[in-house]
Amino acid sequence: MSPADFTRPGSLYGAVDLGARKQALEAQARREAAAQDPAGGAGNPSVVDVTDATFNTEVVERSMRVPVLLDLWATWCGPCKQLSPILEKLAAEAAGKWVLAKVDVDANPQIAQALRVQSIPTVLAIFQGQPVTGFQGALPEAQVRQWLDQLMQALAQYLPKDAGQPQEQGAQAKQPSDPDIVAAEQAVERGDLNAAIAAYERVLARSPSDADAKMGLAGVKLYQRTENLDADDVRRRAADPADIDAQIQMADLEMLSGSVEAAFDRLIGVVRRTAGDDRDKARLHLLSLFETLPEGDAAVAAARRNLARALF
Repeated sequence: MSPADFTRPGSLYGAVDLGARKQALEAQARREAAAQDPAGGAGNPSVVDVTDATFNTEVVERSMRVPVLLDLWATWCGPCKQLSPILEKLAAEAAGKWVLAKVDVDANPQIAQALRVQSIPTVLAIFQGQPVTGFQGALPEAQVRQWLDQLMQALAQYLPKDAGQPQEQGAQAKQPSDPDIVAAEQAVERGDLNAAIAAYERVLARSPSDADAKMGLAGVKLYQRTENLDADDVRRRAADPADIDAQIQMADLEMLSGSVEAAFDRLIGVVRRTAGDDRDKARLHLLSLFETLPEGDAAVAAARRNLARALF
């Protein structure tokens, strides 16, 4: 495999194209969001009521794109009645940057048991299928705001730049190309992957949530990881489901060859049948592969749903 292969049809560079395909997918995602939310929001309501039956869809799957705050409460809980209105107010202000999911623990005991909730009110932040932080008790609004600010700052680099933001249209939506993005693309064309990585990293140092730079950097790193792999050796080792490194390398090769769904399914299978460090290693690698494609890619959306089911 040579650097020239990076630009052939069906190769990774085709998958991370920053031109027409990405724009078409983003337009499709905007249409779908508008259909789901005629009021023009981010495609998710600010507040949702969650049951044992809807937890996977309303919390786990949503959390693959934006943080979901679980408000675990009960009708008899006095402090819950103080905290819930604060959370609902802040959720409305957030306008889709995060979603508030309310769980009545008496009516939905399985959720509280699975999350090992010991007292209420409890608030848990769920992102990409995992609890990341939380607090117990009824905090005043100022402290809740501070906690939320810290949470969103910590997750900022992992969130798509348009999460919760209204879509710009017309001339305002077209921004001039960043010189470093152009430099990165030119470096890829001449096969200088280190220069391309450096250029993308300069963009991300200035704008950590830049979607084009994140996608381009993930793509170049994927190619770089696979450049010196022996495909036959990887395929032989990947016949052993217990060889996690081989499964990850095989997924990289499948991704590079254009077998996107096969790569995603392979790693989701690892997540489903493993636990602990092996499971987390496969999950994080899968998330890195998601970044090689536009957020609106249908394969990414399907894989996020499948990953959510595998995690819970």
